[in-house]
Amino acid sequence: MAPPGQLLPLTRSLLPPSAPPFLSGRRRRAPPTRAQTPPPLPWQPRRLLCATPLQPLRPLARTRPAPAPPGASAAGGGEAQAVAAEFMTSERVKVAAMLGLALALCNADRVVMSVAIVPLSQAYGWTPSFAGVVQSSFLWGYLISPIIGGALVDYYGGRRVMAYGVALWSFATFLSPWAAGRSLWLFISTRVLLGVAEGVALPCMNNMVLRWFPRTERSSAVGIAMAGFQLGNTIGLLLSPIIMSRAGIFGPFVIFGLFGFLWVLVWISAISGTPAEHPQISAYELEYITKGQKLVKPQGQGEKLRKVPPFSKLLSKWPTWALLSANAMHSWGYFVILSWMPVYFKTIFHVNLREAAWFSAIPWVMMAVLGYVAGVVSDTLIRNGTNITLTRKIMQTIGFVGPGIALLGLNAAKSPAIASAWLTVAVGLKSFGHSGFLVNLQEIAPQYAGVLHGMSNTAGTFAAILGTIGAGFFVDRMGSFRGFIILTSLLYFSSALFWDIFATGERVDFDGSG
Repeated sequence: MAPPGQLLPLTRSLLPPSAPPFLSGRRRRAPPTRAQTPPPLPWQPRRLLCATPLQPLRPLARTRPAPAPPGASAAGGGEAQAVAAEFMTSERVKVAAMLGLALALCNADRVVMSVAIVPLSQAYGWTPSFAGVVQSSFLWGYLISPIIGGALVDYYGGRRVMAYGVALWSFATFLSPWAAGRSLWLFISTRVLLGVAEGVALPCMNNMVLRWFPRTERSSAVGIAMAGFQLGNTIGLLLSPIIMSRAGIFGPFVIFGLFGFLWVLVWISAISGTPAEHPQISAYELEYITKGQKLVKPQGQGEKLRKVPPFSKLLSKWPTWALLSANAMHSWGYFVILSWMPVYFKTIFHVNLREAAWFSAIPWVMMAVLGYVAGVVSDTLIRNGTNITLTRKIMQTIGFVGPGIALLGLNAAKSPAIASAWLTVAVGLKSFGHSGFLVNLQEIAPQYAGVLHGMSNTAGTFAAILGTIGAGFFVDRMGSFRGFIILTSLLYFSSALFWDIFATGERVDFDGSG
């Protein structure tokens, strides 16, 4: 029998304080004659109250009709574990996983050229300068589509645009062997088409995260998706030499293209554009997402159907320029490392192609892991009350200053193992920027997140083209990568300073007169 101290408060409204415990236990059973008395209000609440303390904490957290307010700290370890378990089995985490797979294919398709460029240059006698032009052909198409694609994402939603984008870039990848057999410029055209299609990938990812995740989980969601993005580099760099040794130079193009078509079939059949449209989502998860989103209030009909974004107003604010600068520097470092590191290890340390691919691939695994860790840390800081602006500045500063220092270490390395270690640190810390500028797009302009992402991607693409081609010409003129690596390191430091001065985590008024 339970101690009297537990039952006494539960019967205080119906029994005198001096009532013995056995009386309260006997009175819980309503007499048969009372069962017909409408309404039996005194008895039903007492049964619920008596049962409540006997229920363990975790089942109550699971069956509670109203979820805890987003951003509130978990009340105890049991509830925190229940929330984590709910997240890992939720429909929204499946969306993040599918986005990660799409971004993995996106990078695998583009990174194939970083490996294939070595045998292609040997076969056709390309100089480093011309190899840089071929490498950058992907970026020519990537320069065209992000702004238009971002506007389409804002208007039609990320689900539809992502399906068309993956189908188109998989077709371009699959078509590459046929095009290469016809002419060099037709082959380059398929790389341009690949860039056009892949320009919509990140705006679509941002749009789907905005629709499917509350604010306190968006950094984690981006971390999951971008982990796939970096693993795509690893898959492409490691598998491409193996596939080429068995199926020829263009074997990876065919295999990765076929996987893209398979992804599209799963995406259109299993993923919906919004949580409310999903047929299998639970009421708990739908309510949790809705309460934690803080989305833009519905606009008027004319505003809602507006197809031309206010570019002049977007460009009139310093936080926009902070995003453009951050994406430009992120893309500069990213594509220089992605495009030239296999060649760097082969020319500086004279390793073979497969070893160069291994040394170049390891850092992307670290970037995938640390990208998710950075997302969890960022969300935890915000849940615990850290200002969003300060959180974004901390994450982005680590994402720029860390790689800048590590590249200086890479420049001084005397062996391929030490160089790979420094490169791993540089690329791994670079992933903290995903919880900086990449999430910040949704915060300063949720209604224009797609087009703003497209604008920043275009700035990043200009920088990537300049860096990719510039590295090739630099090697032609100077005979070494080392000076170019020092330049990249200095650019990282200056970009971190610009971000810390002008970035904000608060929503910016792009529709008003201010």
